Amino acid sequence: MARGVKDPRVWQRMLSGRRLDLIDPSPVDVEIEDIAHGLARMARWNGQTKGAHAYSVAQHSVLVEAIARSLAPDLSPQAQAMILLHDAPEYVIGDMISPFKAVLGGDYKGVENRLLAAIHLRFGLPPAPTKPVAVIAKQADKIAAWYEATTLAGFARDEADSFFGPPPRLMLDPRPYLQPEPAQKAQAIFLARFQEIDAALAH
Repeated sequence: MARGVKDPRVWQRMLSGRRLDLIDPSPVDVEIEDIAHGLARMARWNGQTKGAHAYSVAQHSVLVEAIARSLAPDLSPQAQAMILLHDAPEYVIGDMISPFKAVLGGDYKGVENRLLAAIHLRFGLPPAPTKPVAVIAKQADKIAAWYEATTLAGFARDEADSFFGPPPRLMLDPRPYLQPEPAQKAQAIFLARFQEIDAALAH
């Protein structure tokens, strides 16, 4: 390496003081408060949603986990935690829309998977969700996206059907989850749900 040339910085400083390495993330540098803070300030749909506030990834995560429990009421606390944290890497790398992820390809997915594994390990979860949990999470994510698209992002129902598939009938009213909240409230909602699940995991 040429004299005076430094390696690029590949870590993110968190408000907790942690430095999370994007190439080799360590579970010891993961804090739930940092995750909640970041996701509550990360806008879904690139911010192109109705309302005075952005609809955050934190709120989306809580909705997806609630839908998953509606689809599978016997979900274990461990599965609930993994689904709530399904987008947690975005507190570091942002919420990129699907077309851009497709452009970036494998490099993006590798970083995302390493971050998710570190996050899971920090909270005593398997590095990756089992296939049944991943299937439920994906289904719940698509259903959440349909409701967000038609309620907040200006999609017609038939347009949302073509992208996400029509949602099944749920034993859940999604409307209370679809009110864009100020960042601090969204952060508190996410943390409260995480703490409920974490308490159940401890028993």
